[in-house]
Amino acid sequence: MDHTRTFGTKDPRAFKPEPGQPFPHDRETEDERLLESVEALETIGKDAWRIFRIMGEFVEGFEAMSEIGAAISIFGSARVEPQDEMYERCVETARLLGEAGFSIITGGGPGIMEAANKGARLAGATSVGCNIELPFEQGMNSFVDVAIDFRYFFVRKTMFVKYAEAFVIFPGGYGTMDELFEALTLIQTNKIRDFPVVMFGAEYWRGLLDWMRATMAGEGKIAPEDLDIMYVTDDPRDAVDHIVRSYRERQARLVGS
Repeated sequence: MDHTRTFGTKDPRAFKPEPGQPFPHDRETEDERLLESVEALETIGKDAWRIFRIMGEFVEGFEAMSEIGAAISIFGSARVEPQDEMYERCVETARLLGEAGFSIITGGGPGIMEAANKGARLAGATSVGCNIELPFEQGMNSFVDVAIDFRYFFVRKTMFVKYAEAFVIFPGGYGTMDELFEALTLIQTNKIRDFPVVMFGAEYWRGLLDWMRATMAGEGKIAPEDLDIMYVTDDPRDAVDHIVRSYRERQARLVGS
C-alpha cells in the first residue's frame, strides 16, 4: 500500500532553512486556514466540513504507522549541516537504535531529521518521515523509506507520540521545543507512561534545565520529580542503552500483568 501523499516537491534540495534566518511564507497552508478567526471565514460552516479532511488524515496516518513496529521518534534542528558533530552523533544514535530493533520516525526534513533517517538506513531499520505542509516548498530527505505527508500539525504530532516508545531530542528550535514539552506534559499528566525522553547534548540543554530547576521547580510550578522525566547525555550508546533498558522493563511488566 502506498501511503505517500505529496504537497510539493520531493526534492530535498527544494528548501533548507538557513541558520538564524526566519522561515519564508510563500503560500497559505491548511493549518493556517483552520486557525483563522471566525470573522475571516466566508461561513462558519467551513470549519465543520474540515472535520472530514482531518478524520481522513488520522485514518491514513494510523494505517501507515501501525505497520512500522516498535519505533523511536527523533527530533532536532532542520538547520544542522552534515559536517556538524551533532549530525554525526544523531546518525550514530539512530543506527544503534535501528540495530536494537527499532524503527526510526522523524519529520522527514533536512538536518537532524535527515541524520536520523540516514542512521536508520545504515542499520537496515524502517525509516519513517512524517512531513508537514509548510508555507514554502519542502522535500522529504532521501533516507526515508515510509513517507507520510500531513496537512495538520496536531495530526502529525499524534503519530510521533502514539507510535513511539521514546523520544530523542537533539538541539533544535521552536519545533523541537514543542515536541519536547508536549511529551513532558503528557508524561506529567499520566497520559503516557514508561516513555523515556532523552535530551542529547548536555551543553545545549544546560541553560534550559538550570532555569527549569531554579525557577519552575524553585517556585513550585512543577514538582522536583518532574525533572527526572528527562535523561541527558552526550553519548549515543548511553542514549540507546537507556531506551532499550526502559523498553525491556516495560515489556516485562506487560507480560507479567
